[in-house]
Amino acid sequence: MPTSIDRRHFFQQSSLLGAGWIAACHAGSSLSAESTSPLERLNIAAVGTQGRAAANISGVSDQNIVALADTSLSCLEQAGKTYPHARRYRDFRVMLEKEADKIDAVVVGCADHTHAPAAAMAMRLGKHCYCEKPLTHTVYESRVLAELAQENELATQMGTQIHANNNYRRVVELVEGGAIGEIREVHVWVGVDYSKRRLITGKQAPTDVDWDLWLGPSPDRPYCECVDAKGKVAPVHRFNWRWFWDYGSGGLGDFGCHYMDLAHWALQLKYPTSV
Repeated sequence: MPTSIDRRHFFQQSSLLGAGWIAACHAGSSLSAESTSPLERLNIAAVGTQGRAAANISGVSDQNIVALADTSLSCLEQAGKTYPHARRYRDFRVMLEKEADKIDAVVVGCADHTHAPAAAMAMRLGKHCYCEKPLTHTVYESRVLAELAQENELATQMGTQIHANNNYRRVVELVEGGAIGEIREVHVWVGVDYSKRRLITGKQAPTDVDWDLWLGPSPDRPYCECVDAKGKVAPVHRFNWRWFWDYGSGGLGDFGCHYMDLAHWALQLKYPTSV
């Protein structure tokens, strides 16, 4: 990505993406131009390397992990110990541009606010994509991602891990089989208080993180930290981004999507009639 392009302008343009595409994973998807056999291992790049991202990368570690991107230098170094042959980048845009002709697929596991830009760029380059939940912030972004997957005939999947577990599948089977009778109403709630946290500024960003890159498509602001109800201060860019809309999705995107998934799946629900 040329340095002359303003970061937020790029993200605003590439953020025509989304949070919840439902494109299916095709088992027989074609590989990149260099691949000559469907039996070859995929070359995979990853955006984000720790937390859920580390688990997601581990899930495809039987393939070739050829490139890693993370705005945190220490996270990159840690991931590099596990995947020593992977090339490392701080900016996922640079990684995708430089690795475009070398990779088949991309795993996106960064903070929520950057899911959509990273997934959209990967798919526009014709790469299959696995993106951690929640897919995006807006319905519009989700629709754009779905269109990109369809237009480019890509295999895509959103990382809602529990969806694939036997427990969920068994519950769906029981509901569909009428084990508890007809269901007319479902209530879903998330017992997490996300409101008693606030952002504070005043400190210099640690040298470990590229704060400007981490902000991505979110509003520009100085380096900030999170203060909880007990006065405990912690970095925003390490997990605590979840509590703030600019970076995360609160209880809805953290746990709510898991809980609602079961009812949505078992009852074959579609779109809401109101919001």
